[in-house]
Amino acid sequence: MTLNIGVIGTGAIGQDHIRRCSFALSGARVVAVNDIHQDQAKKVVSDLGIAAEVYADAHELIEAANVDAILVTSWGPSHEEFVLSAIRAGKPVFCEKPLAVTAAGCKSIVDAEMAFGRRLVQVGFMRPYDQGYRALKAAIDGGRIGEPLMIHAAHRNARVGQAYATDMAITDTLIHEINVLGWLLDDHYVSAQVIFPRKSSRALAHLKDPQIVLLETARGTRIDVEVFVNCQYGYDIQCEVVGETGIARLPEPSSVQLRSEAKLSNEILVDWKDRFIAAYDVELQAFIDAVVAGRVGGPSAWDGYTAAVTADACVAAQRSGKVEPIELPERPAFYAPA
Repeated sequence: MTLNIGVIGTGAIGQDHIRRCSFALSGARVVAVNDIHQDQAKKVVSDLGIAAEVYADAHELIEAANVDAILVTSWGPSHEEFVLSAIRAGKPVFCEKPLAVTAAGCKSIVDAEMAFGRRLVQVGFMRPYDQGYRALKAAIDGGRIGEPLMIHAAHRNARVGQAYATDMAITDTLIHEINVLGWLLDDHYVSAQVIFPRKSSRALAHLKDPQIVLLETARGTRIDVEVFVNCQYGYDIQCEVVGETGIARLPEPSSVQLRSEAKLSNEILVDWKDRFIAAYDVELQAFIDAVVAGRVGGPSAWDGYTAAVTADACVAAQRSGKVEPIELPERPAFYAPA
């Protein structure tokens, strides 16, 4: 079976996913696209040379008889509407983060999916598909470092644009750590605090940077994440798990080691797309394979909801300077791990 996919949103990530599904992955083809800028959608189809119909209306694309599954890669505030529409149509949907821009919006998707009676939604958290994070989780799950006690992590970008605001360090940047660290530990968060160190002179005037986010899990693991989005030197993701009997570190991306000009050096990546390009491929291939097999796996709507609740608490902690509680209902059996 070849899965016929409709893509809503033809911006940068949408174009990347269309290219992946058309030329890099197996078992799928893009047969329909939509974008609020219809001329752009037509140009993407033409430039890639694919036989996809361009729809003026996203809901018509979702309802199209020849579309088996949906990729939502449009503007974040539109995600909730399109995911709910896909659920009503009974079609599997892969939604790039955020699932919705509010926790309440995410909860509405959870409720709709549960009412439908089976999983249809996968959220685009790609780090659990990264080879390094998978190796790190295998070390933890295999008991090689004992029970995890602490995690030290960092998410660094060389620089950000003028539109980047202080709360985006949580909602756009830390959101990946919120998801992947909970997945690594198979645990959920109960409190958050944000500390602002000395501000970098390279930070924008309106931006507090760097930040340190402190999280506590239900089982008592303590996590500190440095978010530094004007570090200047590159795109750098770090994660060290301290266990009772050992320490496990996220491996560095593979690069050629140079002995040159009296220096021993390794190149540091500068683009997040290069750092996680393989994870995006694995993630979307897993979605395609699962849908063809009659199911949906991966990060769920519940994961999207819990990430949103946690992010809200972190933003509240930015503003209050206090330890903020993270209150989550018990995970429904509907979303129990397979």
